[in-house]
This record gives sequence, C-alpha cells and structure tokens, in this order.
Amino acid sequence: MRDKPILAAGRRPTGRLYGPAPTVEILRVFRKNPGAGELSSPSCVADGEEGPPIQGGEPMTRHPLRLTAALAVAAALGLAGSAAAQFPGVTLPPSGGNQRQTVIQQIGLVRVTVDYSSPHVHSPSGEDRKGKIWGALVPYGMANLGFGTCGDQCPWRGGANENTTFTISHDIKVQGQPLPAGTYGLHFLPGPDEWTVIFSKNSTSWGSFFYEAKEDALRVKAKPQASEYHEVLTYDFPERRNDKATLALQWENLSLPVELTVDNSTQLYVENLRRELRSSPGFGWEGWAAAAQYCLQNKTNLDEAEKWAQRAMDRTQGGQENFTTLTLLSQLQTAKGDTAEAAKTLGRAVNHPTATPIDIHLYGRQLLGEKKPAEALKVFEANAKRNPNVWPVHVGLARGYAANGRAKEALAEAKLALPQAPDDANRKALQAMIQKLEAGETID
Repeated sequence: MRDKPILAAGRRPTGRLYGPAPTVEILRVFRKNPGAGELSSPSCVADGEEGPPIQGGEPMTRHPLRLTAALAVAAALGLAGSAAAQFPGVTLPPSGGNQRQTVIQQIGLVRVTVDYSSPHVHSPSGEDRKGKIWGALVPYGMANLGFGTCGDQCPWRGGANENTTFTISHDIKVQGQPLPAGTYGLHFLPGPDEWTVIFSKNSTSWGSFFYEAKEDALRVKAKPQASEYHEVLTYDFPERRNDKATLALQWENLSLPVELTVDNSTQLYVENLRRELRSSPGFGWEGWAAAAQYCLQNKTNLDEAEKWAQRAMDRTQGGQENFTTLTLLSQLQTAKGDTAEAAKTLGRAVNHPTATPIDIHLYGRQLLGEKKPAEALKVFEANAKRNPNVWPVHVGLARGYAANGRAKEALAEAKLALPQAPDDANRKALQAMIQKLEAGETID
C-alpha cells in the first residue's frame, strides 16, 4: 500500500513547493507484473503525488535503498552506464501540473521578468487545501526541507519545482532599497503579518534546497494583504507607470505587493535617445525634434535639447526648418529663460511658408493647455494678422482673450467665428461657447 502524501506539496525537486531530492523507492515505484513480466511506470510521478512523507524531519532514513528516478529505471532494466548516458534530456510535462510561467513588465525602459512554476490550491489528487496554505503547506519563517544544504534555514521558493527567478535589465529599487541589474533567485520568509523577500545572487540552484544567506543580494520587508481568490499561484503587476510598478505574488486569498521604482527613468530615456540618434533615427529631422521635445516636456537636459532642436533644422545634416522645428526651438529658448531669442524664433515660425492657420491655432491651444495664456494670445494675434478673417483665427482670438480675462472681446470674436464654422460640430461648439460667455462663465 502506498504511503499517503504529506500536506506540504513538493517534498522533492521534481516536486513541488518544498522537499527532499528527486528520489523514488525502487520497490515502491516499480511493480513486477507476474503475468507479463513487465515493469510498471514510476507511479508516484505518474499520478502526481507529492512525494514520500517526511517522518520526524528525517527523510531518506526510512528506506535504505533509494536511487534517483533515472537510476531506478536503469537498475530495473539492467542497463549499464550512468542514468544520464542512458536517458538523454527529454521534455516532459511539468511535475505535479505546476505549469511554468513567465511574466514580463516594462517600467519605462526597464524590463522586469519573473519566471516561476505555479502550484494550485487543489493538490494533484484533488484535495482542497484552502485555508491550509499559509503557515502549513508553506511554513512561516525558515523550514527544514530534509534535503540539500540549507538545513533548517530554508526559505520558500515562491512557487514550485525549479527556482523562481527575478530579472531586471537596469538598476532599480525594491521597497526603496537598491538592487543592481541582473538575475536573482527569488525566495520568501512568510509570516502572519510581515514577509521577508529575498533576492539571492544564486539563481541556478533547484528551489531552495541549496540556499545560502551569504549569497543574498537584498532582503526587504513586505506586508501581505487579503485578496480575491487565486486557485493558481500568480505573479502580476497590478500598478505600473514609467517610473514605478507593483509586483504582487497572489495565491489563495493572499496578495503580497512589492514596490519597484526606477529613480532615473527620465535619464534612462535620454541615454537611450543619444544612442538611437546615432543610428537611423538621426538621419531625419523628426528624430532630433522628438528627442528635444521629450526633454522639453520633462524639463531635463535643456541645453542638450536645444542643440538637438537646432540639429533638426540643419539642412546639411538632414534637418529641415519648418513650423514644427521653429516652434520647438522657441519653446526651448523660453524654457531656458532666453525670451528675446524665443520671440524672434516664434516670429520666424508663424511667418514660415510651412505654417498653416490650423498649425498656428493648434500651437496656441497647446500653450493654453500648458497654462501660458499670455504667450498663447500672442500666437493667436499673430495668426489673425497673417491670416485675417479665415477659419479658425477668430476662434483662437476668442479663446486667447477669454483666457486673459477679456470676456467682452472674446464674445465678439466668437460671434465672428460662428458663420465661418466648417461643420455642424464646430458650429454647435461655438454656440455653446457664446452662451457661456454671455452668461459670464469661463470657457475651456
């Protein structure tokens, strides 16, 4: 009669969450068929059991004759040579149905990858282990796995089967603590109210069996939270931005959020722009202009951005002087405090042959969106001077005057714009604007 599997899934590396070596007992695994003289397949692997039980924390002492599964097969079949030689690497389904998963998340330019195997709340035999995961199947604190070299100082591997790994392409911070780029073994010390998350420099050993604290790259604390039910252990990124994200381990009714931050996200993009501009993106004006615009929007590297904007206009280098490049340069000059040069450049932009009434109007709207009403009004007035009485110069003047507290003039311009509206949508928008101005209300 077969031994009953223990609760803690994965007592061996073929295995599962915790446990001793990938060993099986020959007499237990292979049963002679008296009639046919054949050997059955390894039963404890085939039916997804959790592995041989631990008795008093002393595995591998109950049955003196134990061999690895491959050696057991070799011995039973009378094959010569090593098991490795007789059984070359083959691909089989994951042990215990713990499917291998990979989750990837970008934090700006930083690529975060977690590779893990995902155990279920229900065991391979169908046992419902809900309510028996934390502090039981997954012990609190360190544990004695009965195999390997970690003794009674073995953390949880945060999954099943092979080591769970955490890879980052750039340096980041985890819970506010620095972690260099690289691949790490991911381990945990669970607790009722607080967990320790361990990033080990050893990412290649199987599970936690050979864990050594001296190989730790970083340890941080994290607080578990109640969550919706997850049958399968999952790593997810419920929150994500260009400079931060939250990595969450989720299983059963528990979630463990861990904050990942990239303090230098903007500079990483600037460094990447420098590299890209030395390749095909640098062959046309658009790449240089886009790079300069990014720096302007993020208020960084403005001196370098101004040079990029000028490069975007340099015909000898594939650049082009047009309304877009000129207004960009003007904005950068303004941001650097060079208002006199900025005004000259803007004048060139508004009067450039490539500048259409719509282009100038949209630039004025952009300035309004940036809370620069005085600058926006100058653009709207320049548009009206260059393109008198055409759509949408009166709309621009209405918005410019309104933004600068000149409601009476704004109303007059809106009424002039109404008969010029090119379609019903613009006509209705102007009618609504006029109603607001007549009621003394502000307009967007």
